[in-house]
Amino acid sequence: MSWIFLILAGLMEVGFTFCLGKTKTATGQELVLWWIGFLCALTLSMFLMAKAAEKLPIGTVYPVWTGIGAVGAVLVGIIF
Repeated sequence: MSWIFLILAGLMEVGFTFCLGKTKTATGQELVLWWIGFLCALTLSMFLMAKAAEKLPIGTVYPVWTGIGAVGAVLVGIIF
């Protein structure tokens, strides 16, 4: 289950990176919604990473989380 939490945490990292990028061009209510999405994804990512770190070594959790986020952010950047 810890690995599932870790993978989901990495995907949430991609989500908060995407939302943060969208805040550069958004205005008004759209800007507020992207910031809310960013904060929700960030909170969920940190929570899931902390849950994964309860069973897995942090030396494994952090690099996997970072790797999923980096690769995912590049792919999302290319697609969108």
